[in-house]
Amino acid sequence: MSEPSLRQRLLSHEFLLGLFVKTPAHEVIEVLALSGIDFVCLDSEHAAFDRARLDLCLAMAKAIGLPSLVRVSHAAAAPILQALDAGAAGVVVPHVDSVEKAHQVARWAHYGIGGRGYAGTTRMGGFGTRPRTEVLDFNRTQNIVIAQIEDPSGVDAVDEIAAVDGIDALFIGKADLTVGYGAADQNAEVVEQAYDKIVAAGRKAGKPVAGVIGGVKAAASVRERGISMGFVGTDHSLILNGAKAIAALKQS
Repeated sequence: MSEPSLRQRLLSHEFLLGLFVKTPAHEVIEVLALSGIDFVCLDSEHAAFDRARLDLCLAMAKAIGLPSLVRVSHAAAAPILQALDAGAAGVVVPHVDSVEKAHQVARWAHYGIGGRGYAGTTRMGGFGTRPRTEVLDFNRTQNIVIAQIEDPSGVDAVDEIAAVDGIDALFIGKADLTVGYGAADQNAEVVEQAYDKIVAAGRKAGKPVAGVIGGVKAAASVRERGISMGFVGTDHSLILNGAKAIAALKQS
């Protein structure tokens, strides 16, 4: 019996932990796969991933069996198509701030009229070796589409967004919400209220909710609040924290 896919584990609300990858290097993927984390998310929105480096990192992830998402640069058909064609397990789409945009994102991520363009010669298509029916079924049943709710307008429409067929999960973007609400910090009351509203919308629609976890020790508390997919920092934060620990040895 095969192991459940990342999508199956996500939709069963298993508590999953991974991190964003900011360094566009396949060696980073290779090392992180040795850790036993559930997934990585290549951050092509805020890091220096061009299409070639993204492709190389996804190839490494696929070769060693590490489920890899891609946070695309923006909500548009081309970056979503390119990430999924290259073999990403799914996409995290920033600034899904209306139900209309949610419908567009779901359409762009799936085959069909006005949706994702079909090409069987991609990595996802086994470079022409997978039957079309198999490719279509994989996209329908295994690819993941996560909508980032990180704008006040997105919070206002979150119940409708969560109900869109083809949106598999919600992602709470606390940093952008803090900026959007003009709050002083991420623990401001208006941000916390938005957080709870997004979790409630996910629960109402029966869809999991993801978010950034501020360190390993915070995992239990966010799980209690309704997060079932935690992004515990980045590869940069791992490096920096490790280096700081070494530097601190001089003080002891």
